[in-house]
Amino acid sequence: MDYTAINTIGALRGSGWVDRSVKDELRDNLMQRMRAGAELFPGIVGFDQTVIPALERAILAGHDIIMLGERGQAKTRLIRRLVDLLDAHSPTIDGCEINDSPLRPVCAACLATVASEGDLTPIRWVTPEARYGEKLATPDTAVGDLIGDVDPIKVAEGRYLADQLTIHYGLVPRSHRGIFSINELPDLPTRIQVSLLNVLEERDIQIRGYRVNLPLDILLIASANPEDYTNRGRIITPLKDRFGSEVRTHYPLTIEDEIAIMEQEAAPPPPGVDVAVPTFLKEILAELTHAVRSSSHINQRSGVSVRFSIANLETLVASTVRRALRAGNGAAVARVADLPSVLLASLGRIEFEVFEEGREMDVLRRLLAQAVVEVFRDHSYGVEFTDLLDVFEDGAIIESGDLVPSESMLSSVSGLDVLTEFARRIGVVEESPHHLASVLDFALEGLHLTRRLNKDGDAGSSLYGLG
Repeated sequence: MDYTAINTIGALRGSGWVDRSVKDELRDNLMQRMRAGAELFPGIVGFDQTVIPALERAILAGHDIIMLGERGQAKTRLIRRLVDLLDAHSPTIDGCEINDSPLRPVCAACLATVASEGDLTPIRWVTPEARYGEKLATPDTAVGDLIGDVDPIKVAEGRYLADQLTIHYGLVPRSHRGIFSINELPDLPTRIQVSLLNVLEERDIQIRGYRVNLPLDILLIASANPEDYTNRGRIITPLKDRFGSEVRTHYPLTIEDEIAIMEQEAAPPPPGVDVAVPTFLKEILAELTHAVRSSSHINQRSGVSVRFSIANLETLVASTVRRALRAGNGAAVARVADLPSVLLASLGRIEFEVFEEGREMDVLRRLLAQAVVEVFRDHSYGVEFTDLLDVFEDGAIIESGDLVPSESMLSSVSGLDVLTEFARRIGVVEESPHHLASVLDFALEGLHLTRRLNKDGDAGSSLYGLG
């Protein structure tokens, strides 16, 4: 039934609308979606068997939740998707600062309004987005920001300090009958964390030394880095104890998930240039990220975000666009020769161990070579490159680089069946010069890294041969 045409408390009370707590509302809507087999969190990749089941259990249990995970593990995105589990429209008393329920008001202003106007009290309907609040925890966060404070202007208007109408409510009360998220909870000073204790357990708030009887109906979710949470102890123990469920996130477990996230999140190329990125290059980028995450040369305590993979794909596309524009072409295909530009752009987004100071680029080059070899071996098993190597036996040298024209690269190898065979093996079905040049570039680099070809060159250009 569509209740949104109802505009007074009396009409709402007679309509059959059921007043539920926000946790009951979330649970009921989750159960309805689960029964229908609907996708619960679209756009969230790789969590179907791990994080999402834990989150579902927390919602079904009616718990406040703390989400633990390194940076770039979609914690905030997942939290924001919980808004989808709220009702499409929810009634509140018109003019209320904290979205009071028309049938169970709690703030002094609404209690006075209902006492005065009774069933004629006007109501309005709010969307799920209006019932979500969020705060990034920073050291300068004050109790007044989260809980509230006395409004001096209201006091100057003649009200007493003990009057609840003098309060300017903070973000938490303003999320009454909704969801409130605190990102990076450990960054909150201890005294600010203490102010949340009553919110999570007794469900009331205290402002300026006097108690405000304001039973909040709220789902509180916090995010934290597990290093801060478990080792440095920056969340006070009583506060940790009040969260009913802990949900741990993680980085993509498979190369396929990493690629899916890259493809979903990367910005599209600029208009006017037809850019193609072969799947094998996305695999190399994903392998690079996984290699960085497992390397002893990288500071793993800070994590390596999926944004690393996303930005690397965007840089690869940008290098490809640059080649197309420089060559005056309307199209280009990404190559292995574009990968060094990815390393240059990503160097500042990784924290290296102290003993690697001055060797950061060397570390990344080795990890990239490891990723290229891994993907090359996966795809080249059973492919015989004898015909290609024979070209070099005759003294040929092939130049590769981010600005080398495709036709120039292919001039020495035109008509080789092995190039077409390898292209099919790595999923490149088009046989345009740009695509074949990309395939050749991959083959040359793979043969070099497996010690069957020599490589010489500097930034932007490389020469492959047997000499």
